[in-house]
Amino acid sequence: MGDIAAGLLTGLSLIIAIGAQNAFVLRQGLRRSHVGLVVAICALSDVVLILAGVAGIGVVVDRAPWAIEVIRWLGVAFLTVYGVTSLLRARRPQALAVSSDVVESRTGVVARAVALTWLNPHVYLDTVLLLGSIAGTHGDPGRWWFALGACVASIAWFAGLGHGARLAAPRLSDPRAWQVLDVLIGVVMLAIAVRLALGA
Repeated sequence: MGDIAAGLLTGLSLIIAIGAQNAFVLRQGLRRSHVGLVVAICALSDVVLILAGVAGIGVVVDRAPWAIEVIRWLGVAFLTVYGVTSLLRARRPQALAVSSDVVESRTGVVARAVALTWLNPHVYLDTVLLLGSIAGTHGDPGRWWFALGACVASIAWFAGLGHGARLAAPRLSDPRAWQVLDVLIGVVMLAIAVRLALGA
């Protein structure tokens, strides 16, 4: 139980920070658009990355810095486009239609969710290398119990963020509130893009 708790707390401490992926999940949750699909993609991707790190893939990533470099610049490009798009969307704010379905391409949503997860070099550094290294200190089979805790943390966080966002939806019925949210999301995306470009 100690190993599971350690994995749970470590996983939560790494995932709760406001980032591009969390902002996207929150936005989809507020719009009630393909929420289950987005939550599943983000959570399952995290589980795969956590298990890969615990299995020792982190060593491979650590020895292939060029791969992280490629991912870093792809991430910079994607986040820049996403951030600018969000800011442009804020120029024409619309009320959040809580009671109606938002028509949004499933393919587009899947592509954005996958890109925000797999084109983020911090995912590999935090989830694969860091969590993998910490899990290794718990020995066998402790590291796998640690991994279980980290996986539960990830699944619970994304499910709570995506499906819990609807509680805030009534407050975003005003176009101005939605405009502020889009601006914040755009700024977060661009800030992360700048940090990645600077190697921070």
